[in-house]
Amino acid sequence: MSMITERPVHRRSPGGAEPAPRGEARRSRIAVLRAYIALTKPQIVELLLVTTVPTMMIAAGGWPDAVTFAAVLIGGGLAGGAASALNCYIDRDIDQLMRRTKRRPLPAHQITPRAVLIFGLTLAVISVVLMAVLTNWLATVLTAASIFYYDVIYTMWLKRRTPANTFWGGVCGAAPVVIGWAAVTGSISPLAWALFGVVFFWQMPHFYALAVKYKDDYARAGIPMLPVVRSMNRVNFEILVYTVLTVVVSLVAWPLGLGPIYGVTAIVMGAVFLAEAIRLTYRTRQGVAVKPMRLFHLSITYLTVVFMAIAVDALV
Repeated sequence: MSMITERPVHRRSPGGAEPAPRGEARRSRIAVLRAYIALTKPQIVELLLVTTVPTMMIAAGGWPDAVTFAAVLIGGGLAGGAASALNCYIDRDIDQLMRRTKRRPLPAHQITPRAVLIFGLTLAVISVVLMAVLTNWLATVLTAASIFYYDVIYTMWLKRRTPANTFWGGVCGAAPVVIGWAAVTGSISPLAWALFGVVFFWQMPHFYALAVKYKDDYARAGIPMLPVVRSMNRVNFEILVYTVLTVVVSLVAWPLGLGPIYGVTAIVMGAVFLAEAIRLTYRTRQGVAVKPMRLFHLSITYLTVVFMAIAVDALV
């Protein structure tokens, strides 16, 4: 008796096309999921939480209560993701023109603009509701305002109209610091404003370095970033000025309620950060090819280490 192996029967759809195999369908779902995650710009959200959590810890004098901590961690992460997703929706016309952004989900046609808009608005509503239910009115208002400011004031207006866009956009990046403080204490103290200032001023050298790297991209998209509309000497001058302001404000924060671990860390890391900014300026004036991404990556290390020192001070 011979054995007959039946071949699987694939049912055709009414239109006559065969349905995608299970493996392909699964890969498609995973790709869509990854695209939605990419819309939230996880690297930016991660950096925001790096500054928010230590701020909450120093505000609470240790670990904040679990409910507040979870609310800010989840609500803040969703708020950052919402702002980023809506930013992708608004900037979809210029993202397709830039090498740095053309692989984002919308320029790559992985998700429809309508789906992205709904996704971003849904995250925004969930984040604000979470903050309202689990924290207080001040933290909730600041969360809603930061989303509105980033997407409407910065992305839709300032980013496309003025080379000072990075300066004014810095408000959004520094907002999580005061949101975290407000969630714990219900108010905003001088120390909270000082830490806000550190993150605010830090964003100029951080982002100008990135803008120098992708200067041609921004020019192609018609975005008046400082390196596009000003000389490299002017850009380096502003990088140097804002690096100095970052270091100075970080030292002003020390006597407002931070300990020696933070103080020593702020001095050492500030010196390293400033030395790299000076190096970039010097190399430009000497006519040597600059490597702006070195300052960009160092700036991330600087901010992370300084705020980790705040967390350690809160625990000792």
